[in-house]
Amino acid sequence: MSQHKYKNKHFGASVRAATQGIVKSFKTERNLKIDLLMAILVIIISCLVHISLTHFMIVFILIGGVISLELMNTAIEQTVDLVTEEWHPLAKAAKDMAAGAVWFFSIISAIIYMMILYDTLS
Repeated sequence: MSQHKYKNKHFGASVRAATQGIVKSFKTERNLKIDLLMAILVIIISCLVHISLTHFMIVFILIGGVISLELMNTAIEQTVDLVTEEWHPLAKAAKDMAAGAVWFFSIISAIIYMMILYDTLS
């Protein structure tokens, strides 16, 4: 198999492939659906309490970070599953670490968002 078989030659093809990956992930991954639901909830609350533009930009960075990490976690899990169908401690560790990255950033994001709400409402 040629190493360039999956490499997109045009920017438009790259954008289509990325979009297909995002759509497939949102269709099949429960956690991405939860992340999207939480993002919508956070945006609604942010609008209702009138957070500042700067805070809104921070919120969007946090949402983008969580969703991006979740997409990477999904890619890592699927790659590990492609490489081995058998249980292996390194495969488990790779999946656990990828999930841990999402969890850690989600917790930090929630803390930052609480700080934004506190600053806005006080």
